Amino acid sequence: MNTIDLHNNPYSDDSGRRTVSLKGSARLLAYVVGILMATSVPCVLADPQIYGYVGPMGLVNLTNVPTDEGVTVVRRKARYHRGVGDLEIEQAVSRAAQQHRVQPALLLAIIKAESSFNPTVVSKAGAVGLMQLIPETAMRHGVRNLYDTNENITGGAKHLRYLLDRFHGNLRLALAAYNAGERKVDRYGQIPPYKETQDYVKKVLVYYSSYKKDGWIMPVVKTAPSMHEGRAY
Repeated sequence: MNTIDLHNNPYSDDSGRRTVSLKGSARLLAYVVGILMATSVPCVLADPQIYGYVGPMGLVNLTNVPTDEGVTVVRRKARYHRGVGDLEIEQAVSRAAQQHRVQPALLLAIIKAESSFNPTVVSKAGAVGLMQLIPETAMRHGVRNLYDTNENITGGAKHLRYLLDRFHGNLRLALAAYNAGERKVDRYGQIPPYKETQDYVKKVLVYYSSYKKDGWIMPVVKTAPSMHEGRAY
């Protein structure tokens, strides 16, 4: 267990450990936790929590293990959305990416653009959940529960792979089709002249680049060529 003690005036205890004194309450505790969270390095497929409490002597304690003792408890802010666990999203994205040969960074980018990681959002057009699947698309790809994190992301990844194959690996056209529908892309032979769709494609590509820089890249394993297996995007 990792703990940090903060007290009133700087001093050294009997063990020679240096402690720093801060007298305060939950507001001070939240400030300290915020500093630690801001300087911590995010970990792939990790869902760390920071717990803090103010002891009876005004001593602020921070730990990565839940505790019953204390006055105030502060949990680490969700990386994606408070409605779904960080680990749940990252595991679902990793599984779906491997299963359907799409980059995890691309799935995260689409989720960010579609729902901002809100698992219960419903659009005016009836699109549901993290990857904003409409019921018809969900049924086509075998999704039964649109509000289930794993099913929704798996269904979205399967649909994205279908679109990438349909448009011969053209990522921009596949993204446009994900937003506006494949028939609209067929009609124009390019990204449809809709501001929403054009902005959507640009937004996803920016997010995609950002998530790739964060390390969300799946190694491409070279296998025997197949007519039915597209490359990972």
